Amino acid sequence: MISLSINDKRVEIDTDPGTPLLWVLREHLGLVGTRYGCGAGLCGACTIHIDGEAFFACQTPVGDVADGQIVTIEGLSEQGDHPVQRSWIAEQVPQCGYCQSGQIMRAAALLARNPRPSRQEIIDEMSANLCRCGTYARIVRAIETAAEEA
Repeated sequence: MISLSINDKRVEIDTDPGTPLLWVLREHLGLVGTRYGCGAGLCGACTIHIDGEAFFACQTPVGDVADGQIVTIEGLSEQGDHPVQRSWIAEQVPQCGYCQSGQIMRAAALLARNPRPSRQEIIDEMSANLCRCGTYARIVRAIETAAEEA
């Protein structure tokens, strides 16, 4: 059994320690807001927080995070009103929406670490996450809006 702290709740999982955290979240716990995109750590759709930092859940073995505080998009805010989530709506960022939970999680980690990032810092940080619809300009604007709100 592996004990995890996910979204401020302690859960016990009976799985191989090498199982990707993404599968534990989606298949064992039903937390499907964390998306499967590529499975190779190349797209960022599966971005979650571990101890406040952005990680690809598809590349993170569950056994490696037993001592960490894991946060998924479902745990970012109870009411869906985190500043990044509000700015995402205000700036009408989503097009298809598939990558958005990963984008939001990476943006939230950036702002927690650097509340006033420059445009270039935003671009550099967000380059780890792909948006196949190409809403990059809206993503940057939304992060700038969220930073102003903080």
